[in-house]
Amino acid sequence: MTSSALSDLKALLLDADIRREDAELESLLRGAAAAPDDARDRWTELLAPSADPGLRDRLINAGRRFMDGLGDSFTDGPAPASRLEALREEMRRQGLDGLVIPRTDEYQGEYIPQKSERVLWLTGFSGSAGTVVVGLDKAAIFVDGRYTLQVRDQVNIDLFEPRHLIEQPATDWIAETFKTGDRIGFDPWLHTQHGAGHLNIAAQKAGAVLIRVENNPVDAVWADRPAAPVAPVVPQEMRFAGESAEDKRARLGKALTDKGIDAAAITATDSIAWLLNMRGADVPNCPLPLSFALLNADATVDWFIDDRKLTPDARAALGNGIVVRPESEFADALADLGRQGKVVQADPATAPCLVFDRLSQYGAKTVEAADPCLLPKACKNDVEIEGTRTAHKRDGAALSRFLHWLSVEAPKGGQTELSVIDRLAKFRAEGEHFRGFSFDTIAGAGPNGAVIHYRAVERTNRKVETGQLLLVDSGGQYLDGTTDVTRTMAVGTPAREMMERFTLVLKGHIAIATARFPVGVTGSQLDTLARLPLWQAGLDFDHGTGHGVGSYLNVHEGPQRIAKAFNAVALKPGMILSNEPGYYKAGEYGIRIENLVVVRAVESAPDGAERDLLEFETITLAPIDRTLIVVDMLTGPEREWLNAYHVRVRDAILPQLDGEASDWLRQATEPV
Repeated sequence: MTSSALSDLKALLLDADIRREDAELESLLRGAAAAPDDARDRWTELLAPSADPGLRDRLINAGRRFMDGLGDSFTDGPAPASRLEALREEMRRQGLDGLVIPRTDEYQGEYIPQKSERVLWLTGFSGSAGTVVVGLDKAAIFVDGRYTLQVRDQVNIDLFEPRHLIEQPATDWIAETFKTGDRIGFDPWLHTQHGAGHLNIAAQKAGAVLIRVENNPVDAVWADRPAAPVAPVVPQEMRFAGESAEDKRARLGKALTDKGIDAAAITATDSIAWLLNMRGADVPNCPLPLSFALLNADATVDWFIDDRKLTPDARAALGNGIVVRPESEFADALADLGRQGKVVQADPATAPCLVFDRLSQYGAKTVEAADPCLLPKACKNDVEIEGTRTAHKRDGAALSRFLHWLSVEAPKGGQTELSVIDRLAKFRAEGEHFRGFSFDTIAGAGPNGAVIHYRAVERTNRKVETGQLLLVDSGGQYLDGTTDVTRTMAVGTPAREMMERFTLVLKGHIAIATARFPVGVTGSQLDTLARLPLWQAGLDFDHGTGHGVGSYLNVHEGPQRIAKAFNAVALKPGMILSNEPGYYKAGEYGIRIENLVVVRAVESAPDGAERDLLEFETITLAPIDRTLIVVDMLTGPEREWLNAYHVRVRDAILPQLDGEASDWLRQATEPV
């Protein structure tokens, strides 16, 4: 560990008036990177005098960053080639010619515990989405447009051929690479029913056979694989949830009864957390307990979870309708439903295919249908919406303090991406009900801003320099809501091209923010609005325009989204989504403007309207950099929206600021 890393850590601790020896700090940082959930308890003890959960999260994140060069399992560069060699030897031992390794776990979540980071361990790739396919002679890694630059930086491309997940999918590579008689392995816990079906078609095209493996070959050769997390589970209070778990269970149980379904297998951890009004900390950034559940038609729930996680408050809140069972019994419980001839609903898009295998093998009648919690969870109740609005007011104040600080300090020089991340974390952690970050903050200076999901580490850490753009994408987890906001700032005087393209992105952002649309319209039908200004200039961006956001849950939530890809889910009142068009010039700069919006009914429909209309309410409150706007490129209505938005920001945030920060906000929200 570098002396500068220890110095930075000491500075964080001194803010809380805590002093510790270097040896203890180094030990804690090693633990934070290797087993963050265990480390959280150690940090809790260390920081007991401060009782500051925000500082704890900052220290754990610092521990992950400060691991460069320490030789642990997880690094920020390519993994050793010996791991691939060991895996191939294990594949030969199991009689496999190929192996599909998705970046997921048995719960199919975006954020996974360290023990499930198989792709990271094998390749060095740390992105949130990707798949590796390993053959005995060659291998490939498949990532989407967010990670096309990152994958080449983190992975040894002599060992793993980088391919675009959409344009060059793994199924095509499988069909092209393998031959008749080859045996391609996959772990049925790590693939959904739909996903396994696509793999099977690809294998058949090659004349190969898809083989379910009971002992995952990666796990067999991962000698120092971390243990499963055992983070505490706590109830989500009614003042934040807005509906009791009992009422949710009754509502969804009745829906199952009406359809003649005996039980629903629920494997999405955010669905279970929402249904039972429970929160945990088993994975980074999302307040989730890892578990499975069976929702029965009589509104009871069998909850399969390591009961060491349950705090006394959680046990007391469960009530009589929830039976806690060991997680290891979930597969056997599915078999029992089959033996009883039950009708069981499971989601082929989110549940591991093992669920369907087990139900079918033992005689259950399986109904393939969406997770029954998806839409109810997505359509926030009034309490959740108001809580999210309130959380955004506090979050906006933290962002405004940060943006003011940046406007003063960045021109002086000496700031880096990591110092920017730590400063923003400090401002955000001061907010009421703050419980951590909704994802690892993205701070990309200059060319790093063009890496869509860039993650700064000491090796890649760039200085924030005059003449650059700085893109900062960040969010907080609060008891009353989840935030996600991106701002792009000019450091010094921006180039004309930067301003023009920023303005094109802003025009697309405003088009979504001001859209009115009939009931029944989907996000994919609106996506073009965000891209049209860029398209007309021959430009585009390679990610979705908007994703769903939870209420003190996942920052990426379905089933709603705004994207090019077809989505059959109509937008409904209460859904929260991001509005985040962007533009990225490889090797030079990146631009993204992101606010969260909530779908609501249009109260005053225009004369002659023949259909009920919906619209978006923007709930993020933070200034948009006016120095990057070419005002003449905006239409009159676009300028009106921007000025009105900045009035809202000023009215909501100014009472929370004082001194120079309040003066800065007044200037930053002046009309254009």
